[in-house]
Amino acid sequence: MSKCDESTYLGFDFSTQQLKAVELNSDLQILNNAAVQFDTDLPEFRTMSGVTIHKDGRTVTAPVLMWVKALDLLLDRLKIAGVDFSRVASLSGTAQQHGSVYWQKGVHQKLQSLQPNRFLHDQLRDAFSLADSPIWQDSSTTEQCQQLENAVGGPEKLAEITGSRAYERFTGSQIAKVYQTKKAVYNNTERISLISSFACSLFVGDYAPIDYADASGMNMMDLKTKEWSPQILQAVAPDVEAKLGTPVPSYTNIGPVSKFYVERFGFNPQCRVIAFTGDNPASLIGMRLKTGDIAVSLGTSDTLFLSLRQPKLILEGHILSSPIDKDGYMALLWYALWTVIV
Repeated sequence: MSKCDESTYLGFDFSTQQLKAVELNSDLQILNNAAVQFDTDLPEFRTMSGVTIHKDGRTVTAPVLMWVKALDLLLDRLKIAGVDFSRVASLSGTAQQHGSVYWQKGVHQKLQSLQPNRFLHDQLRDAFSLADSPIWQDSSTTEQCQQLENAVGGPEKLAEITGSRAYERFTGSQIAKVYQTKKAVYNNTERISLISSFACSLFVGDYAPIDYADASGMNMMDLKTKEWSPQILQAVAPDVEAKLGTPVPSYTNIGPVSKFYVERFGFNPQCRVIAFTGDNPASLIGMRLKTGDIAVSLGTSDTLFLSLRQPKLILEGHILSSPIDKDGYMALLWYALWTVIV
């Protein structure tokens, strides 16, 4: 058997209620899988369905350290399940969309020098300027959404630039709220990640870039240029571009796995980490949709999506950058279980 045939591949899913992983071989056969349920496996964080609903009923967050500790636990479970990490040629993953993670100033160096004899969650306990991440279920940023739309000339103009009118769960309005209500937190933030790029950062031991597909769910990226819109950045917060980094295609080879995983779990130092993306773009990849196909995903929220060659201006729904073609697009309708929000 060739080395290529012996290689395996790991995929991670940082979803709302659990962290999951699957190991595949070169024939896409499932070899191993494992999961960590946030509520039951990590009860110390006191979440319900993986989140914390605040007293106002509109603010919804999740503890960042919970995701880090879940990764510690998941990797141990994969090892117990029989995963030979030395055979893993590459890994990638997905995460719930829109949520934002705020890395504290000075953490970059700590990420690059993680100690293999200690758990990740012990080493990153003080790594985040905001302990609880705003997530996609949050609806507390109506004021910031109105400010964002007004700044660019209305909802149609914002949708023309970014693919969506302003939505409370989208990251741009969430960052604006943090800046407006927690200036000390914002000023002490070195990097702002999406949950997907945060997860990727844990594996590369460095700040990983946000990918195009997930970036297009922020109300901040110009869909046509694949760059942050200067007009929108100015409306969100000062110096936010430096905190976001430069977005990259969703299939970008970010680099080798961090030395931490080589020394702690026996990963091959040549194992490559591919950019992580959002759960909806990842579903498009996994379904292998052809032109004219439509897919429906049922879960904590329900979605309908399809591929597009050209973006269409819509106010009832979203246009995202394609995760498989940097010049392509995907259309998405999103439905929450308690109401209909598109």
